[in-house]
Amino acid sequence: MKIVILDGYTENPGDLSWDGLEKLGELIVYDRTCVSDDQEIAGRMRGAQIVITNKTPISKNVMDACPGLKYIGMLATGYNVVDCGAARERGIPVCNIPAYGTDAVGQFAIALLLEICHHIGHHDKAVHKGRWENNPDWCFWDYPLIELSGKTMGIIGYGRIGQSTGRIAQAMGMKVLAFDSYKNPCLESDTCRYAELDEVFGCSDVIALHCPLFPETEGIINKKSIAKMKDGVIILNNSRGQLIVEQDLADALESKKVYAAGLDVVSSEPVKGDNPLLKAPNCIITPHISWAPKESRQRLMDIAVANVKAFMDGTPQNVVNI
Repeated sequence: MKIVILDGYTENPGDLSWDGLEKLGELIVYDRTCVSDDQEIAGRMRGAQIVITNKTPISKNVMDACPGLKYIGMLATGYNVVDCGAARERGIPVCNIPAYGTDAVGQFAIALLLEICHHIGHHDKAVHKGRWENNPDWCFWDYPLIELSGKTMGIIGYGRIGQSTGRIAQAMGMKVLAFDSYKNPCLESDTCRYAELDEVFGCSDVIALHCPLFPETEGIINKKSIAKMKDGVIILNNSRGQLIVEQDLADALESKKVYAAGLDVVSSEPVKGDNPLLKAPNCIITPHISWAPKESRQRLMDIAVANVKAFMDGTPQNVVNI
């Protein structure tokens, strides 16, 4: 079988191996494919039975141009770049990669929070510029330093990743209010309980977003929901950028209703120069790297290979368009 990877660079910039897929067929790996050019996408897919993508869209028109296509694999958990309905009509399974980066993404959410609380990067640069050496006192700090113990973290989306973030938060002495459509009573304790969304908004010192992007969650952080929050709340998002109405968050940061935001995602990626959050105060933005530790990417690679093997054996797994 011919296997084509449309955008392999972010998964494997050279520190991993494609050997697992090379053993399964004739493999062609493109580092990048123009996401706005259906003709280029179809041209690269043509003749392949198995196509694997991360962020390169595969539309109905592209599928029409590639009648030999039998399988679409994701190099990600999200699969909104694929017209899953059109694939289902053609009998093409779309298979994603679940749960490969749970611990890494939870860890990164806490890293964003700790940077907001201590501004370690800023103070490190200040020391290297000589400010400590020339300081009249034995220490200095340029931002308020925040102790998290005893504070409340609201987590919107309490699946695997939300729970990972919650465990770390509780280990630091925080209490967790969890909002999720599916409730597992076994997760509740003296320091963690489920709550309705308005309580999460109103009672949390920190709000972390770990929910999928669905119509009902798009723009869940907006002017109205921010108005329900505590003054000085901290907002974290390393899930999906579209969960936040970015101008509303920028306005809230300007007014100091929101003390700070830590974001690893924005609504359009790469970030556009006119994104209002780029100029908002006390807003940390990183380039969608929560998922990217080598350990996580190796798990992703292993699952991608296992998905293709399962399909070739006639028992596809992790199918999202059944």
